[in-house]
Amino acid sequence: MDLNELRAQIDQIDNDLLSSFCRRMDISAEMAVYKKENNLPVYVPSRERQKLNGIVSKTPEDIQTYVSSLYTLLFDLSRSYQEKILNPESPLMREITNAIDNTKKVFPRDPVVACQGIEGAYSQLACEKLFHVPNIMYCNTWDSVFAAIDSGLCKYGVLPLENSTAGSITKIYDLMTKYHFYIVRSARLKIDHNLLTKKGTSIKAVKEIFSHEQAINQCGVFLKSLTGVKITACENTAVAAQMVADSPRNDVAALSSRYCAELYGLECLADSVQDKGNNYTRFITISKDLEVYPGADKTSIMLSIPHKPGALYRILSRFYALDINLIKLESRPIPDRDFEFMFYFDLDTPVYSQQFIQLINELDGICEEFRYLGSYSEIV
Repeated sequence: MDLNELRAQIDQIDNDLLSSFCRRMDISAEMAVYKKENNLPVYVPSRERQKLNGIVSKTPEDIQTYVSSLYTLLFDLSRSYQEKILNPESPLMREITNAIDNTKKVFPRDPVVACQGIEGAYSQLACEKLFHVPNIMYCNTWDSVFAAIDSGLCKYGVLPLENSTAGSITKIYDLMTKYHFYIVRSARLKIDHNLLTKKGTSIKAVKEIFSHEQAINQCGVFLKSLTGVKITACENTAVAAQMVADSPRNDVAALSSRYCAELYGLECLADSVQDKGNNYTRFITISKDLEVYPGADKTSIMLSIPHKPGALYRILSRFYALDINLIKLESRPIPDRDFEFMFYFDLDTPVYSQQFIQLINELDGICEEFRYLGSYSEIV
């Protein structure tokens, strides 16, 4: 038998499978109606386990794993289809639709915005990229930015989320589980770290360098090239520049922005000392209120799932089935719960698409905990 004959057989089997699958989904739809009329749940775990065990027991041993995976997905698709029929719009989806209808069509120009750091911080530069003329309220810590939003001291906050060199800022993800908020916009900011000193200081005279730990991580190669220099972390790159300007010492330096050199009267001894030239940090704008501005084509969610085999796969299979691109997946341990994690997802999907609506309707009902963090556009 040649390859063309084998392919012809596969084609015929695929036609038979497609016909059977469509018939199966039609019957699933009928079952959904019956369950609704008789107040029965869509998901009956014992029934699915019994059926899966029966199917696997009839399967040759060498392909049992494949059959188990196939029917697990098939059950998920059937359940998803029934949920779509029974609940065409979940309460969360109605809330999102309401936000789309009631959010202003133009992003605000001059609101009060909380940022971590002081004048010259990268958060300030990101804030000015996100808003036209923001009224910036500086906070000492990232926690304070969330708290300012939560207490109503300001409408928005700007926070760094991830860096192309140093990776995710895990502290921000941990704070996400603590506070209730929504992401309304994001931006990518080019980060250039420069070695700043008092005027007249030579690079050989530098004995201590101050900067934020993220900046220090992003400039590892340059810092290793220096000998006998102490590296000291502080709360912000702009604070580092201010510390150098205010210090009575002439042997200290800061890793900070060129903007801070002008702001604090410092000299740039070495520019762009980060490990990679394409060093970008992604900043998010958060709000206590759900707002969805026009052009929202990215969505962020957080969820927890049962601690058992296949649980994460069942979530990921939803993205695949709906042709939704997963941009980022981050996991963080849940406090006081051993070996359990909160998963953070960034999705590339317009908030107006049918795939988005179906995904939200499904995830809202199948996760142990599900949080919609917002749909938004990103400035690059």
